[in-house]
Amino acid sequence: MRSELAARLRGLYAITPQSDDGGWLADRVAECVEGGARLVQYRAKGLAAAQALEQARALAAICRRGGVPLIVNDSIELAVACGAHGVHLGRDDADPRRARAALPGAIVGVSCYADPARAAAAAAAGADYVAIGSVFASGTKPSATRAPLAALAEARRLSGLPVAAIGGITPDNAPAVAAAGADMVAVISALFDADDVRAAARALAGVFAAPASGIHDERRQPRAV
Repeated sequence: MRSELAARLRGLYAITPQSDDGGWLADRVAECVEGGARLVQYRAKGLAAAQALEQARALAAICRRGGVPLIVNDSIELAVACGAHGVHLGRDDADPRRARAALPGAIVGVSCYADPARAAAAAAAGADYVAIGSVFASGTKPSATRAPLAALAEARRLSGLPVAAIGGITPDNAPAVAAAGADMVAVISALFDADDVRAAARALAGVFAAPASGIHDERRQPRAV
């Protein structure tokens, strides 16, 4: 992999909802980290730039204390400004090569939606991981095209990169996602809407604490961080 941080790309990937309440968001992210999240992604598509930067800096500090990389969604500029550990890009965002140039040594993720073929192009452009989804119906993106579970292993085969599954993932269905080949589960609602965020994170992270049933390849073994 292109980044030493990329060795951490396995387990629970917490993705923040948008919130005007930076204190609430910071507290919930801290609980995710305490519960075992291995990465955190900050998403703030509708916030003013100054507010987004304030929140991102606060989350970067929390993640740094917890030894967990913070990834910024969409914005290379915000990732650089807040001292994040990486950036996640969609189809309408910057080229991964630009992100790699602006953030040397950082983690670069790319959304491949329901199309595993995009994963090979993402790898060639310098990505460290790819995301596939929506694997289940998602309240965050209800109109998103559904990706079959088989797309997870196919994306990994085509790219050689770790794969994050996203969309409607809960503690109940996460084991099936891991067994299908996901290296990470990217979760919003099942974490941040939970009555006990720390416990929800612990349940989701626990899916990757031991080899999945019937899966014996090297991806399922714990990695040093």
